[in-house]
Amino acid sequence: MPDTAGPEKRAVRIEEGNDRVVATLDRPEVRNAIDQAMVDELHALCETLQRSPRILILTGAGGVFASGADIAQLRDRTSADARRSINATVFDRIRRLPMPVIAAVDGYALGGGAELAYAADIRIGTDRVRLGNPETGLGIIAAAGATWRLPEIVGHARASELLLTGRVIDAAEARDWGLLSSVHAPDALLDAAHALADRIAANSARATALTKRLLLTPPDEHLGIVGEVQAELFDSADKHERMTAFLERKRSR
Repeated sequence: MPDTAGPEKRAVRIEEGNDRVVATLDRPEVRNAIDQAMVDELHALCETLQRSPRILILTGAGGVFASGADIAQLRDRTSADARRSINATVFDRIRRLPMPVIAAVDGYALGGGAELAYAADIRIGTDRVRLGNPETGLGIIAAAGATWRLPEIVGHARASELLLTGRVIDAAEARDWGLLSSVHAPDALLDAAHALADRIAANSARATALTKRLLLTPPDEHLGIVGEVQAELFDSADKHERMTAFLERKRSR
């Protein structure tokens, strides 16, 4: 008999372009809960983007970003699994991708889903966003980035409130706190993410990648490397061409 099962459905739907990749978390039947298959597919995506750097737009299917880690799998994980830092490892890999990562967040971004959003360089959302880290209510901690990335984004006091209470905040509060840089109608969210990607893509790819690298560098190390980074760009043909074009446009006005 012929095989009628068809290809296995993937947890992350990928759309590739010349200067960007859109990755859609695609398990809407469980509100895009992050399971091992999704982690594995995100690792594979990171490998692709490390070989061929492009802007990454992360979003979720079905009006949800990610409701958290898959509790059915999480409940059965042991101390050995915790020490492997399964989600933290892939989120850190996403954070360190060569080009910027934009999280386009709709609906729930809870637990591991929130931590995935924190790993992005830029987060935008819709007015339906509900964001938080309820892990302590489940007897665990937010161990995939929230305890170090959230204080960097919103400050220690606000991070402490979210992580210690498990409170879930809405889009307006997330924007006020700087967790979201802008809020859009649900049907305009991806267009807004692409508009950001367009602005980034119009700039020098090498200057963008080096800017991201410096943003991830501890402040006390900047002075030792920023001159060398700028020196590379000062000697580049791209810098000369872009500045020449700027001066010619200015003269033609």
